[in-house]
Amino acid sequence: MNRLTPTLRVLAWCLHLLVAGLLLLVAARAVVDARADAAWVAAAAAATGAVYAAGPLVPGIGASRRAAALWLALLGVCWAALLVLSAEAVWLAFPLYLLQLHLLPRWGGLAAVAATAAAAVAGFAVHRGGLTPAVALGPALGAAVAVAVVWSYQALYRESEKRRRLIQELTATRADLARAQHTAGVLAERERLAREIHDTLAQGFSSIQLLLRAAEKAVPDRPEAAAAHVRRARQAAADNLDEARRLVAALTPPDLEGRTLPDALERLCATVSERHPLSARFHLAGEPVPLATAHEVALLRTAQSALGNTVRHARADTADVTLRFTGAPHPQAVLEVADDGDGFDTGPPPAPADGGGGFGLAAMRARMSELGGSFTVGASPGHGTTVTARLPLADPADRGAAPENRPAPEERP
Repeated sequence: MNRLTPTLRVLAWCLHLLVAGLLLLVAARAVVDARADAAWVAAAAAATGAVYAAGPLVPGIGASRRAAALWLALLGVCWAALLVLSAEAVWLAFPLYLLQLHLLPRWGGLAAVAATAAAAVAGFAVHRGGLTPAVALGPALGAAVAVAVVWSYQALYRESEKRRRLIQELTATRADLARAQHTAGVLAERERLAREIHDTLAQGFSSIQLLLRAAEKAVPDRPEAAAAHVRRARQAAADNLDEARRLVAALTPPDLEGRTLPDALERLCATVSERHPLSARFHLAGEPVPLATAHEVALLRTAQSALGNTVRHARADTADVTLRFTGAPHPQAVLEVADDGDGFDTGPPPAPADGGGGFGLAAMRARMSELGGSFTVGASPGHGTTVTARLPLADPADRGAAPENRPAPEERP
């Protein structure tokens, strides 16, 4: 009887009131009828009521089958004594059925109900002077109703518990899913930031480092050349600062503001050629079409990263950046960066000792994959390197009206 829900608590109190009312009725009938044994009937009713009232007060009744069986046995003895004295005690058989079915195991409760019903029929038959169908029908029908009610309730309770556990599992699963989605979002954002930093800030810092190293070598023999390298390093630092601000604000890269993608790639090649001993040339093939900002950013970042790799690792003299637009049946924007440098083995590289490096190609491949494109690397030792990024474009009929033209290019200092 522990941990009752509000509904069960109300039902329990209803059962208590039913037992109390029936006991009072049995005692009152004996007194009103002025029976000679009225005192004995009242005493037996009081004893039965006392034993019944003690049940809910004993902590072990609801938790222990053995304690419940002992209490029900004592209660049954008191009721049987009351039944011997008064025929009206047969009414108490119904609440006894409910208690037995609730507190005892399924088949043990059914056996107790059958024994109680047999005792009720026998006692009632003695008081009525013989066994008749009417005498047997009442207790038997009450027992059948009690079994049907309790077993139906138990089935509903089990189903309710199953649904409650299912809801708890679904709630826990939803919480786990929310945490997994949050974690995936955090990881995706970290990867995005890592790519942005690698393709912009890290490349810029590498350029500054190379320019300052060249200036250091030019001092003091060639002060004019050293000053030129320092000016270029300062310009690269200013561009890097601009990129950092745009990255924090999640805005369009500065090189794409007021420019088309071909213009931005051409400017990138000019900047690389100016700052480093590398001749970077831009080529445009096919009829340019307007691209989504995400596509333009991905292609520009890929070109920046590829040229940065060429400057740092390839020892190349020239690099060709080609942007090609292909038509039907498979419209694509294709970016190709090819150099005449040392090249490399495209097999899995050994892990760097310092734990760094090796992120650029993976970042470029990830950018293309996110937009449904592809990324390939062609290289061999001594024969240069070619990276190719492909992004699918919508058919002209599906592309709809072209977006508004970008504003006229602005001169950057």
